[in-house]
Amino acid sequence: MNFQEALEFIDNSVYTKTGKHLNDLERRVFIGTWQGQTYEQIYPLNPEYVEKDVGYKLWQKLSNVLGEKVTKKKVRGAIERAISRHQLRETELLERHFQNEAAIVPDRGRRVFISYYSQEPDLSLALELAEGIKAAGHQVFAANIGAVYSDRESAKDWLARVDFQLENCEYFLLLLSGQTAVSEIVIEELRRLKELRDRRQNSHPIVLPLRVNYPTSIPLNHDLRNYISDTRQREWKSPDDTAVLLQEINEMLSEKVSEAGQIKEQPGGAAQTDAEEDISVGFTVNLKLRSPENYLPKSAVRTVTISRTLPLSNPPSPAAEPELPQGQVRLDSAFYVDRVPWETQCYKEILQPGTLIRIKAPRQMGKTSLMARILYQAKEKGYRTVPLSFQHADAASFANLDELLRWFCTKIARKLRLPHQIDDYWTDTYGSKDNCTAYFEDFLLPENDAPLVLGLDEVDRVFQHPKIADDFFGLLRAWYEEAGYGDSDSELWAKLRLVVVHSTEVYIPLNVNQSPFNVGLPIELSEFSAEQVADLARRHGLNWKMNAVERLVEKLMKIVGGHPYLVRVALYHIARQIADKDSLRDSFAARGISDSVPEPQDLDRSLDELLELAPTEAGIYGDHLRRHLWHLQEHPELGAAFSMVLAANEPVELESLLAFKLHSLGLVQLRGNEVTARFELYRQYFSDRLKYI
Repeated sequence: MNFQEALEFIDNSVYTKTGKHLNDLERRVFIGTWQGQTYEQIYPLNPEYVEKDVGYKLWQKLSNVLGEKVTKKKVRGAIERAISRHQLRETELLERHFQNEAAIVPDRGRRVFISYYSQEPDLSLALELAEGIKAAGHQVFAANIGAVYSDRESAKDWLARVDFQLENCEYFLLLLSGQTAVSEIVIEELRRLKELRDRRQNSHPIVLPLRVNYPTSIPLNHDLRNYISDTRQREWKSPDDTAVLLQEINEMLSEKVSEAGQIKEQPGGAAQTDAEEDISVGFTVNLKLRSPENYLPKSAVRTVTISRTLPLSNPPSPAAEPELPQGQVRLDSAFYVDRVPWETQCYKEILQPGTLIRIKAPRQMGKTSLMARILYQAKEKGYRTVPLSFQHADAASFANLDELLRWFCTKIARKLRLPHQIDDYWTDTYGSKDNCTAYFEDFLLPENDAPLVLGLDEVDRVFQHPKIADDFFGLLRAWYEEAGYGDSDSELWAKLRLVVVHSTEVYIPLNVNQSPFNVGLPIELSEFSAEQVADLARRHGLNWKMNAVERLVEKLMKIVGGHPYLVRVALYHIARQIADKDSLRDSFAARGISDSVPEPQDLDRSLDELLELAPTEAGIYGDHLRRHLWHLQEHPELGAAFSMVLAANEPVELESLLAFKLHSLGLVQLRGNEVTARFELYRQYFSDRLKYI
């Protein structure tokens, strides 16, 4: 929490209790205290008066408002507890009024799940929508994705209730704001909803995204886009929109209008839009960059335009405006870290005829980001590129090999903007693999002289279907070998280049002579080194004395190692704290007050504040940790295995399948046949929570 959020909360609380806002001097004392200043630093002209009069009365006032003793040293903790209590009260209010925990009543209208984040205006909007939908005769369950519970059993019960209500809902109303748009819990909710639709083979539960003060001009991250891009996204800009939206939602629930507004398929099966965007396409964006020499106030901000022809091997110089990590790192991002030496190897390898590149790493390690850059390099050479994620294939596509290969070919043709013509190449005379091969030989490859690069992401999904995995991966291996035979077809197959991405070891039995996982260029992404974390810190504007940056890197890596995503989340929040102080300094300077705000807070204190709460649901990793907990609760055999790892003081040998799955989640390190907990963050958070699974 930054000082602005804390100040807004406490000022509103004081006004609600007393009818008066904090005065300027009280606000100045509060801000300085929040930033760790002494009274002399807060008001050097008369620090004794501020301490014994203004400060003393302020702490008494806050004690009365918050219902607990508040002092200068304890104000931060008191406010954080008060905010948690406030959010919990609001969440419980929604639960009491709109959650039917015992059972679903079959004859009481539609069943609607509302997913929101406990902040304004989201919270008030969720309450109004829930009341309006319930008044229309429907059942409502409202879930705060940021809920923090004081005891482990409550957290477990919350996840169980969410599971039950997701399973039984017919409509899923997602209040999409800055917080929910980057939430891992939201992605997990949408993933489970997709699984439910696949299992039922119908359109329910229907997803209704509602952007709350979150314009459609703001792009969604890669994962979120693939789940909701084919659904109409309504907008809420002010309370004036609530009544209109509520009427539209209730009409939809009453089936007076077309359900969900999903984009209908065109004749021939082609949708108007393809949910899976081309992740290799670059674009132009303006980044406000700060001087690398010093962390300067806003008046010194420079603007640099990065175009789609940005050399990917030379990222922008430090430092850019903080950018919250959310899945794949944009091609133009100032915060992408080159994966030396693999990146250069991949860029060279993709130019080789008939090549195959294999990228392996646990989730959130940057696999898709690297794949996107390989495809970008190929596109710049004039190659045709197709990114294809198996995670977004319907369950029906894995019913048998024929269905999978039809989906595979149709998806590629759609991405290339070609007519499908699948039936022209698919006959009962030949098997599915022959039909698919003919489609490539007779249509996809000769259609254009340019090489065709396929980026196959999340192929782990195929591992879950052993009956078809052997044939599918054997086909990829056969195509790879076709390019090297030197016969008349080799030149054609040399145009095909494959980039295969997966998160775990190949735990299914594959014929060693038919597997694509023992040929080509293998790339296994590792964590960032200390040098790379330090460089990333400087790109975030944390470029002060070398020893301060080194201390930051050491403390951060002690709890999250060099995990790309977790490191970036921490640096983002630290940089935001510093940026908030810059903003405050400019504000005071504009009012002629030059000594009210010190230089940016010491890095050690900023990081210590973040890391103290990091292994809790109230910390910066709360969303990330809850998603892991939810997954382990859904798969208790993984939870039990991970609990064994956490309880041991030395490496543990697990069943291979369990070890591989925990490794793909990023929870453990593989050391031969044994595993250890990956980070101290996970050890601290999960050690006692897994007891309740």
